[in-house]
Amino acid sequence: MKEISELNFPKELRYAEDHEWTKPQGDTVVVGISDYAQDQLGDIVFVELPQVGDTLAKGGEFGTVESVKAVSELYMPVGGEIVAVNTALEDSPELVNNEPYTGGWMIEVKVPDAGEMDALMARDAYLEFLKG
Repeated sequence: MKEISELNFPKELRYAEDHEWTKPQGDTVVVGISDYAQDQLGDIVFVELPQVGDTLAKGGEFGTVESVKAVSELYMPVGGEIVAVNTALEDSPELVNNEPYTGGWMIEVKVPDAGEMDALMARDAYLEFLKG
């Protein structure tokens, strides 16, 4: 595992305590797991994601990530309707390890309450959270 200082945390993203990141894109939000989360999990071998059209509440479980070490649940950092799922992860789950913020994105959510984003942490707050 890497030191926190060796990991990447883009400034334009917002982060949840469960280590998901969010990136606003118009009226939707792209969601994945942070570099810290993928580093802690180790080599990811399987990703289970919801179906397009599913509507989930903030904090609800939207899937699981299985690594050689453990299975971890994924939680909605914001509530809304799933409008896209990264199907590339079915055949290449390692994208979450290699490209957590680009090719390893997981879902895109149409968010009815943009105010939910305000409750998420900016980069510096997330780094403080990780340092405990």
